[in-house]
Amino acid sequence: MSVRKRTWSTKGVEQSGWQADYLDAKGKRRRKMFARKKDADAFLLTARTEVREGVHVADAETVTVEQAGKLWLKSGEADGLERTTLDQRRQHLDLHIVPIIGEVRLNKLTVPGVRDFQDRLREGGRSPAMVKRVIVSLGSIIADAQGRGLTVRNPVHEQSRSRSKKADRRAKPRLQVGVDIPTGSEIKSLLTSVSGRWRPLLVTMVFTGIRASEARGLRWSDLDLDNGKLTVSQRADRYREIGAPKSGAGRRTIPLTPMVINTLKTWKLACPKGEGGLVFPNTEGGVEFHQNMLQRGLWPAWIAAGVTVGEGENLKPKYPGFHALRHWFASWCINRRADGGLELPAKAVQERMGHGSIQVTFDTYAHLFPVTDESAAFAAAEKHLFGT
Repeated sequence: MSVRKRTWSTKGVEQSGWQADYLDAKGKRRRKMFARKKDADAFLLTARTEVREGVHVADAETVTVEQAGKLWLKSGEADGLERTTLDQRRQHLDLHIVPIIGEVRLNKLTVPGVRDFQDRLREGGRSPAMVKRVIVSLGSIIADAQGRGLTVRNPVHEQSRSRSKKADRRAKPRLQVGVDIPTGSEIKSLLTSVSGRWRPLLVTMVFTGIRASEARGLRWSDLDLDNGKLTVSQRADRYREIGAPKSGAGRRTIPLTPMVINTLKTWKLACPKGEGGLVFPNTEGGVEFHQNMLQRGLWPAWIAAGVTVGEGENLKPKYPGFHALRHWFASWCINRRADGGLELPAKAVQERMGHGSIQVTFDTYAHLFPVTDESAAFAAAEKHLFGT
């Protein structure tokens, strides 16, 4: 390995530079030119370490971000990812990544380059949430390329590590009752107002906290109405295809309230029959479209209940998504003492919600857990300890 100065002529103009010569891990000779000697020396020092550790990737063997992205998509297909996930990957790659940095070679992508990419995404009108998701996808693309031996560094991950936790962490807005989470009276109005085929769906979702996709994939065989239990064992994606739950924690059993049991027993007699044996199918017995559940079921029910915002042509449901019902169920589990019940511990709430970790539960709902004054308890414990 060496660095030497080279001089050459291009169209009669003499030029010079510093060439770093080295052997890669396969014993193949590599050359790389630099304008300054100190840059060539720095590169050679890094290359020597990478070659010794078996992780060096020569410029000629790397690929562009676009090429790496296509390999990333193939990896997702080989791993059997859901169509919705693959669609999201393609959208991030085709609409946001390739148009801006698609031609950049992975070994040329740096932390400042990633920051510049983020700035250009924002300047292009992308929302902060979209920018974050695209950057996550870019990091995943580079990680996949690393596994293929096409690049050494992952500047997206380096950027994340370089920021201090204090500076990088943004306080997540707390969910507010009456804003993000329906109040008890609003839920009561909803269930009082809804009727027909949508009532069993909303009653079940309110008192089990299952996701809309889980409700769409729920089968009668997943219900034990005699013992009051519902088991989540599958879900339906937006293409109406049945698949496994969102995660391993998504497979769970949830106790049913008397209202849910009675409502479902009545609904079973009128439920359209289909090959899938679904509890909430469309009128032909197949998987219902998510948008139909919203536009024909949830939204009219909220409007009938008077839980709305706006006026006239701008009148719309106060809680437009099914996730608000899920939030309400979580808050109800946490604070059931107000309704004469027993509060569930955080671990039980996690299991009911199907969260992959207790941290997800705490990050989302920690502020809803009741805070008790422990002074009296500590005083009693002290008195018991000393017998006074």
